[in-house]
Amino acid sequence: MPFPPLNHVAVTVRDLEISGPWYRRLFDAEPILDEHTDAGFRHLVWMLEGHTVFGIHQHDRRAPDETFSELRVGLDHVGFGCSSRADLAKWVTRLDELGVEHGGIVDAPYGAGLSFRDPDGIALELFAPPG
Repeated sequence: MPFPPLNHVAVTVRDLEISGPWYRRLFDAEPILDEHTDAGFRHLVWMLEGHTVFGIHQHDRRAPDETFSELRVGLDHVGFGCSSRADLAKWVTRLDELGVEHGGIVDAPYGAGLSFRDPDGIALELFAPPG
């Protein structure tokens, strides 16, 4: 039996009042869901191209006073797929327009990536296959 494709990603943010508008600008879209659950968190959820769901959660319990680190066990980064390196170049321009710091396009034999961070320092990457 084949393993199913990735359906959704949800990351915890410190403050939806900061991260919500940031992701709205990044995605250039409104969330499809804005809900405070009985499970003790509020989340905003977007449906991205290809039917991947991406959510940001703020839990009712205060987050520890620490910043995100990909060196801790858990999430390293979230990667979003682009069809080509040319698309990554367009994203460089878009991130610059949004005032989002990034590391520029980095080429490797397996593809090219453009890394940046959200307001909580969560590592995000736009990635294109080689060619």
